Amino acid sequence: MTELPELSGKVALVTGASRGIGYGVAEALVARGDRVCITGRNEDALKEAVEALGAERVIGVAGKAHDLDHQTQAVERTMEAFGRLDHLVNNAGTNPVFGPMADLDLNVARKVFETNVISALGFAQKTWHAWQKDNGGAIVNIASVAGLAPSPFIGAYGVSKAAMINLTQQLAHEFAPRVRVNAIAPAVIKTKFAQALYEGREEEAAAAYPLARLGVPSDIGGAAAFLTSEQSDWITGQTLVVDGGIFLNAGVG
Repeated sequence: MTELPELSGKVALVTGASRGIGYGVAEALVARGDRVCITGRNEDALKEAVEALGAERVIGVAGKAHDLDHQTQAVERTMEAFGRLDHLVNNAGTNPVFGPMADLDLNVARKVFETNVISALGFAQKTWHAWQKDNGGAIVNIASVAGLAPSPFIGAYGVSKAAMINLTQQLAHEFAPRVRVNAIAPAVIKTKFAQALYEGREEEAAAAYPLARLGVPSDIGGAAAFLTSEQSDWITGQTLVVDGGIFLNAGVG
């Protein structure tokens, strides 16, 4: 069994972390000694993730990110288990539709915003009142490069991520100086969530990136670990683009 790192004394809550980017973030935080609460919709998948990350230092709270009772329970369980809540990583998200905005079902649009934006605000409010208001900390919102430029056929997702980037700035301004709030905007990361964007043509998709590969969850985990560390103590309200260089091609053609 791998020896556990020395405890950092910090505690984090990572939403949507039973797999993919959220799991990669939780893994990076556990690796530096944080204790972590992870959330996810599927209780069985969440239990597997807790065991894989290390049940000695990780707890899981199952539920839907947009459910207010779930948000409350996740924060309360974290405080009960670990006595503090320094860092929040809002990763839970959805993208249930693929097609032009002109034909977008507005109820679907509402669902996208409820999960991707409103839930992030809800978790931030609850974390702020439970611990950060008096003790400080950091929040990291997982946005997307889709929020920085037009994103054909996933427009609702892109607009929600643009809102997430602005939410980051609003919270950074309001929560300063006690709490730093930043965002990460990944390009395509190899996860089940993004599978439709590269499945069956990964080599072709990766060729468009100057760094010649798609991202992996640990790429975002490392960025989140930095933005919740003392090394980023003078950074707030920013969006860190983690894109393998894909935006370098924006002016080509």
